[in-house]
Amino acid sequence: MDMGLSIGFFAIFALFGSLNYATIFNIAPFMNETAITLIALLLLAGAMAKSSQIPLHSWLPGSMEGPTPVSALIHAATLVTAGIYLLLRSSPLLEFSPTGLLIITLVGASTAFFAATCGLVQNDLKRIIAFSTISQLGYMVMAIGISQYNVALMHTVNHAFFKALLFLGAGAVIHSFADQQDVRRMGGLIRFLPFTYSVMLVGTLSLLATPWLTGFYSKDLILELAYGQYSFSGTYAYILGTITAGLTAFYSFRLISLVFLTVPNGSRTSYLNSHEANLSVIIPLLILALFSIFFGYIFSDLFVGVGSDFFGNSLFIHPNNISIIEAEFSIPVLIKLLPLFLSLFGAISAIFLYHKTPEFLISLTETSLGKKIYTFLNGKYLFDVIYNYYIIGFGLKLSYNISKILDRGVIELIGPYGLSSALTNTGINISKLDTGIITTYSIYITLSLLSLLFIVFAPILIETSLLNELRLIIIYFAALFVVLSPSFNK
Repeated sequence: MDMGLSIGFFAIFALFGSLNYATIFNIAPFMNETAITLIALLLLAGAMAKSSQIPLHSWLPGSMEGPTPVSALIHAATLVTAGIYLLLRSSPLLEFSPTGLLIITLVGASTAFFAATCGLVQNDLKRIIAFSTISQLGYMVMAIGISQYNVALMHTVNHAFFKALLFLGAGAVIHSFADQQDVRRMGGLIRFLPFTYSVMLVGTLSLLATPWLTGFYSKDLILELAYGQYSFSGTYAYILGTITAGLTAFYSFRLISLVFLTVPNGSRTSYLNSHEANLSVIIPLLILALFSIFFGYIFSDLFVGVGSDFFGNSLFIHPNNISIIEAEFSIPVLIKLLPLFLSLFGAISAIFLYHKTPEFLISLTETSLGKKIYTFLNGKYLFDVIYNYYIIGFGLKLSYNISKILDRGVIELIGPYGLSSALTNTGINISKLDTGIITTYSIYITLSLLSLLFIVFAPILIETSLLNELRLIIIYFAALFVVLSPSFNK
């Protein structure tokens, strides 16, 4: 969707006459709201593709094929945060488009919920963490939609630490366990990889927004701020975000249970060769684990404290959209604690179901409805099927026709090949007139004479100035031909 972003730039230039931030942000309050909404939606299109928002999310789970350190970088710091940063930097523009903010909120909340439900039934170790990334990006976009840009940026930074930790931990597990990525073929690794288990547990707890760990200071605040808006979009974001918190806890501890806690399901050789990673991996894991514990507590007041001037004018929140005081002091305690309760319930139920009573889950998937739900969620809402069968198939057919008809057809027809072919064929056809038979030549002379007489006397029947001019030109060439023909014959 870089095309949408490019069209957004053209629209900004058409409306503001400039692409300079200072110029655009100063003039924005005086511009047409519909035009700003259109620009906001075009910028959102670019951000959705970069930051993997539904329905442009399909590339991110597929990018898991790369090396794990690359996955950690992509998910923590580089590519997927680009769309979030684009929207954050455009905050003085977005704030004057309530419709744009509403759509951004709906997209973010829906993405968070969608990715969490898909993560429940994935079996690839890295893919589970990838869907976790999509879900957390949904939280960030949701925060942007409710105009809490500083909280969105804080969650982006906080998420970078525990997501990089989880990915590098997953890489350590995969490397030590004969490159196995299927969580169903692991289990019992807590005895073989105690350090990796410890740091991944820290990352998981931070992801769950466990109180006083890094993720808590931004993730729970996003939900409180959403509820504090007292609007449709805010309530929608709070409800879906709270349900997503419970689902996140479930699939995160499902991963921990299947990889580290349950009975061993892998081959004996893999367990015998299993070992902790070397020091070059342990040190980054330890640093990331410390940040995942302490960063949020130390820096939360800098990012989102009441009265904090850390961002200056770089982020703009319209006075009508400020809800930090409301979220801090006016929301009922139950509303504040509900995400925490659901997270605890999700985590405990995952450990209980996968560690104590796995038969219950197996019996669920053996029913007809259970199979359909499992297939639907495991197939990622069948988005890939729709894309492959309809959109990609149609695109391939269209591109084939364009290649065959336009590129090879029209362009070759009117291009150098077509021109040379036309001239060659014309020459060949004209040369065929030279038969050497006197009667054929007499027919040519007779037809030419009749044509000449018709053109000469046509103005008597049809009086047109254009025909007069044409008649004179043809008479001139005919006379020239008659005069010169004897010299050619010699």
